[in-house]
Order: sequence, then structure tokens, then C-alpha cells
Amino acid sequence: MEGKEEDVKLGANKFSERQPIGTSAQTDKDYKEPPPAPLFEPGELSSWSFYRAGIAEFIATFLFLYITVLTVMGVSKPTSKCGTVGIQGIAWAFGGMIFALVYCTAGISGGHINPAVTFGLFLARKLSLTRALFYIIMQCLGAICGAGVVKGFQGDNLFETLGGGANYVQSGYTKGDGLGAEIVGTFILVYTVFSATDAKRSARDSHVPILAPLPIGFAVFLVHLATIPITGTGINPARSLGAAIIYNKDHAWDDHWIFWVGPFIGAALAAVYHQIVIRAMPFKSRA
Repeated sequence: MEGKEEDVKLGANKFSERQPIGTSAQTDKDYKEPPPAPLFEPGELSSWSFYRAGIAEFIATFLFLYITVLTVMGVSKPTSKCGTVGIQGIAWAFGGMIFALVYCTAGISGGHINPAVTFGLFLARKLSLTRALFYIIMQCLGAICGAGVVKGFQGDNLFETLGGGANYVQSGYTKGDGLGAEIVGTFILVYTVFSATDAKRSARDSHVPILAPLPIGFAVFLVHLATIPITGTGINPARSLGAAIIYNKDHAWDDHWIFWVGPFIGAALAAVYHQIVIRAMPFKSRA
């Protein structure tokens, strides 16, 4: 004991609780596993915070569609792409808006802005079915309104000529290609959401500050860079629905199922991977 005290005085092992770089922490200090959300929570319906969160999701998705669809149409308008922000600019618009909007709404609604994210978090029991359905409805309404405002600015003819920012499988790719791109892209996004918002990680790695919206927005940016040439990048059913309803052309509706099925499968896979493989939740419950 005396030797250990002497070591501390000399500076040896002064911070023995700190883990070596590149290794996982061995303690769950200051962390308690939150209980799973109930499937139904009737009390939510009488709470103002419930409706405030839904309004926040509506406004965030409205702003998201307004900026991103306007950016897409700005790139589509000139005959020469050299005078536009290009695919990289579109990707930055999507990723940057997610970063900003998640930062603004995370403390109110959780900052989902995407039915696939909401679905993934619901499967992980992070929110009730009541709240998940309410969020998805508000997200879709916000997306429709956002795309509608863009059409109002552009006018019917120009909006339809430029494609309305609608998602569809691009020429040279099959529907299977598009579905695969949406599944993998959404998996990357939702897995990043789980990792960036993991309460255990925050407690374990408290000496490593992390701003959750940053990796989420960056994931959206990277997925758009990769999949814009394939599907225009959906990975957000509300974004695809809003643009499709306002654009309302057959080729957008023909492929529309891909932008619901793909993101929901990707979100489900991300939830299963994070909860079962990374967090090993079923094994913890047995213990």
C-alpha cells in the first residue's frame, strides 16, 4: 500500500483508470441502461411536449425539403454543369441541412427528420409506437409542404421540366440496384445515428467530446456522393414521398416503393446489428 502511494507521488499510474489508446473501456462508470419505451403510451397524447416534438419534426422536414430540392433543381437547370454546385454541392446541401436540423431539434424531438430513422429507433425500443407513427405523419406532411413551396417558387412548367427533385432509378440501373443502394445507404445512416447517440458510449468515452449531429450529417453527405448517380439518393421516405406527390409523374411513382422498402429494411438491419451484435442486449437481459 505504501509503495502504491509512493508511485502516485512520483506520477506513476497517476491516472490508472484511463484506458490505453485503441482499447475499449472496461467500466460502465456513470452509466445506467435506460428502460425500453412502452409499445403504447396513452399519456403522451395529453402532453404538450408530444405535440411540440411533432411540430418540430414537421418544420425540420419542411426546411430540409425546401433547401435540398431547390439545390437539386438549381443543378438541373443550366445546360452546363460547370456553372452549378454539381453532385458534390447537392450532397453537401443534404448533409449540411441534416447536421443543422438535427442540432436544432435533437433536444425537442430527437431530431429524426426521417421515417427510416424513426422506424429504426422504434425497433430498438427508443420510442413508443404512438410517437413513431405521429413523427412519421408529421415528417411526411412537412416534406410535402417543403416540396410544394419549391414548386410555387419555380412555377409548374419549370418544376416539371427540371424533374421536381423526385427520386427514381436512373437509366442504366435495375430496380434491384436501386433497392440495394437504398438498403445499404440507409443502413449506414441509421447505424451512425445509433452510434452517435449511444448513451453508454457517451458515459464510457466522456473524455472524447462528440457532437452527434456532425457524424450523422457527414454520413448523409457520403451516402449521397455514392448513390446520387443510382437513385438520386432517397434514404428518407418522407423526402421521396414529398417530391413524388408534388412532381406527380408516372416514372417517379413506378419506382416509389423502392424508397420505402429499401430504407425500412436498411433501418431494421442497422437496429438489429447495433442492439444484438454491438450492444448484445438479448444476452444482457438473460444475465
